[in-house]
Amino acid sequence: MADDREESLEQRRRLLEAELASKRVDDRKEEAREASAEQSRKGYAQAMKLSSEFISAIVVGAVLGWLFDHFVGTTPWGLIVLLLLGFCAGVLNVLRAAGKVSQPLDRRTPEK
Repeated sequence: MADDREESLEQRRRLLEAELASKRVDDRKEEAREASAEQSRKGYAQAMKLSSEFISAIVVGAVLGWLFDHFVGTTPWGLIVLLLLGFCAGVLNVLRAAGKVSQPLDRRTPEK
């Protein structure tokens, strides 16, 4: 009778170990899925930041060009020139934010 009881306990222990092992595998899969989702969210946030910087630089250039033309009277040239400058500034900001171009000298941290 004690032998049956020991065998029953051993069988329950094996079942619990198998169940825990499957739970651990499921937990690892869930952690991997969560890490992938986190990486995706970071990429989406970076894309939104870069696109908003690019678009805002173009809009600011266009508005400043239109205002320049309106007050000085050089209609379309101020708009064209400042729109192109805004486009160039937007591209430069995107490249800097993406790490493809280094920061200006005054923004770099001094090396020790």
